[in-house]
Amino acid sequence: MPAHPLVPLSAEEFGRNLEVLRGSGRLAPSMRFAGVVLAEPPKADVLAWRPGDDVPRRARSIVWDRADGRTYDVLVDLLAGAVDRFEHLPGVTPNFTLDEFHEAEQALKREPRVVQALAARGITDLDLVLLDTWTFGAAVMPPQWRDRRLGWVDVWRRETPGGSPYAHPVSGLKFILDMNTYELLDVEEAPAAPDAPTRGEYDPALTGTTARTDLRPLDITQPDGPSFSLSQDGELRWANWSVRLGFTHREGLVLHQLAWDDGAERREIGYRLSFAEMVVPYRDASFDHRRRTAYDIGEWGLGFMTTSLELGCDCLGEIRYVDAVLTDSRGEPYTVPQAICLHEEDDAVLWKHVDERAGAQVRRSRRMVISFHATVANYEYLVYWRLYLDGTIECEVRATGIMVTTPLPEGAPTPATGVLVDERTYAPIHQHFLVARLDLDVDGQHATVHEVDTHVAPTGPDNPHGLALTTTSTPVRSEREAGRDVDWHKQRVWTVASTRRTNAVGTPTAYKLTTPDAIPHLFAPDAPQFLRAPVIGHDVWVTRHHDDELWPAGDHPTQSTGDEGMTRWTADDEPLEDTDVVLWHVFGIHHVPCVEDWPVMPQDAVAFRLKPAGFFDRNPALDAPAPAGHCHPSEHQPEHQPSTTGGKTN
Repeated sequence: MPAHPLVPLSAEEFGRNLEVLRGSGRLAPSMRFAGVVLAEPPKADVLAWRPGDDVPRRARSIVWDRADGRTYDVLVDLLAGAVDRFEHLPGVTPNFTLDEFHEAEQALKREPRVVQALAARGITDLDLVLLDTWTFGAAVMPPQWRDRRLGWVDVWRRETPGGSPYAHPVSGLKFILDMNTYELLDVEEAPAAPDAPTRGEYDPALTGTTARTDLRPLDITQPDGPSFSLSQDGELRWANWSVRLGFTHREGLVLHQLAWDDGAERREIGYRLSFAEMVVPYRDASFDHRRRTAYDIGEWGLGFMTTSLELGCDCLGEIRYVDAVLTDSRGEPYTVPQAICLHEEDDAVLWKHVDERAGAQVRRSRRMVISFHATVANYEYLVYWRLYLDGTIECEVRATGIMVTTPLPEGAPTPATGVLVDERTYAPIHQHFLVARLDLDVDGQHATVHEVDTHVAPTGPDNPHGLALTTTSTPVRSEREAGRDVDWHKQRVWTVASTRRTNAVGTPTAYKLTTPDAIPHLFAPDAPQFLRAPVIGHDVWVTRHHDDELWPAGDHPTQSTGDEGMTRWTADDEPLEDTDVVLWHVFGIHHVPCVEDWPVMPQDAVAFRLKPAGFFDRNPALDAPAPAGHCHPSEHQPEHQPSTTGGKTN
């Protein structure tokens, strides 16, 4: 029996879920699982839970029937061995699965019309062909098949068995298939350029690249072991921090119950932090790209696409790994070994001052890193949550992998919607919108979010030289005001301020969100892709907490026409002051490709930070230890070091 209500489901519990459903007689042979997760108890119940209390264990499954296309929301009580809910969801198309991705490719390669279409382009070795299935938004689905679970398929070709398929797109050819039956519905063709002679390989075995030899080994060692600990029920403790690790097929890594030990007191900071959606539109209206928009979380799942991490490659230092357990589309459990990496990193100087008399006081910064990597077809997303000794929380996402490209006819100009990256080859402009869900509990569940702007004070008698800056703090009062935007000219930030607790100087304890990597959506308001996910229309959202409000583009965005998430949630204009609030941050990469991104892209990093803003009474890192054997206060200082006291040199 797990020791806490938020411990992820084990392989045995996934197996128990399948056993109960089969025994109920409700699970038909034609049914598949789009995903199975722990049905997390209501937040109020988890906060009230204490060690020794009963631990509820329920599994929630999204199941669909391939025979009739009907989708069901299923809840199983694993302890009672009972099906509590088996509810039909009218009009819902569930997310695609990795099983289907591979099965669709196998089915298409057996289809004569596919073989014929490839042969017409001189491609006869199907072992070198990659058929890459994508989901549809309803607006770009062929109208005659809008009642089906529909996929469209990109075609790529490897030059050699170990070569990169993305080096050779087969332009002007798409396959449309029914994902329930794998019936090929259409072969779509358009005039296209022949394959370009690209330099698209990146493996040294194929490029002949010689690795440089001027970089000496860089070893990171902790002879006494790491400073963190991980309990059997998934609680990570490091320095003053504690956090519970979760993992789902949709979000990947989830951070639960993030808290800070302030002396003998455990202070809440965040209840649940994760990524809730990722929208990747390609901004090119050509035949090859006009339907290319991915909802990598809602339509596929970052957890499903998480890959195992390797020491010395993905993680460096004194590493501890955590496996993830998921299910396939038949409900059977499987393990992703080393899905999560835990380690400490040096982070340069934390604080420092050099005094004329006392000498130097320096403290090194260190951070706790919790990471996972997901391979989403041609792209990799490397996600790093970092906890710092000064109370800062940082989340960084690095995108790498291989760009989608298209060949051009000989002598043709590069389309304005892309950039030339190789001979007769362009990469289209595209965007990566990440939506972070940040359920912050700053000293409890009663808070108000404030939008804080900096202003230039008018020049006048009290400000004769125009130096003065002031700030205004405006509360976000209700969900009618929920969507907020970055304003660089005002250096805008948002604070989540407790309404029940103040610090030593009498101001509310708070954390602030800084947003250096917000990007504009650049969609017309009536664009179909924008109507599916208007959450990308603002950089920050504030909503009132509800246990069932997790997915800002809707619970099931596959083949969606409109928004069943943020728009619906905020329509009732709930009050937001002195209540349990959730922050949503939309940020990402506005990717105008360049030659240096090819044939494999150096990582492009984006991030946001949650920083204490009155949460503590003073610098919480004053207790950071001085580096052993170094940095003694008066050593190595010049005998007559100039003083900067008073802003002048003595």
